[in-house]
Amino acid sequence: MAKSAKEWLFGPDPRQSGEEPDPRFSFANERTLLAWNRTALALVGVGLAVANLLPPFSFAYGRRMLALPLIALGGAISLLSLREWGQNERAMRLGEPLPGSRLPIVLAVVIGFVALLAVAVSLLGATD
Repeated sequence: MAKSAKEWLFGPDPRQSGEEPDPRFSFANERTLLAWNRTALALVGVGLAVANLLPPFSFAYGRRMLALPLIALGGAISLLSLREWGQNERAMRLGEPLPGSRLPIVLAVVIGFVALLAVAVSLLGATD
């Protein structure tokens, strides 16, 4: 039987497996999900601000080159954090070790890339 789009993206509902963990751990897992989503929302907001509020550069698409990776990263982090929440919840219910997170690495790499791109765009595309 084919998986639904929800199951393919997020996996099975973690609340349907294992035993109910201590509510404090579930709440902490949920707070982590919300923190990642605040980060994602901030990235989308900064990306939109870059695209619409920075002055134009001397070459085409300079603002978009900076904005689009930030917006895409925000969207990806929002979806990936939901998947991580489910994996952590499932592991707690089954009494297994929590899986490692790749989100900090992805966030650091993309922000570092955008920072280097911002330096290049600023140096090469200044209209002064």
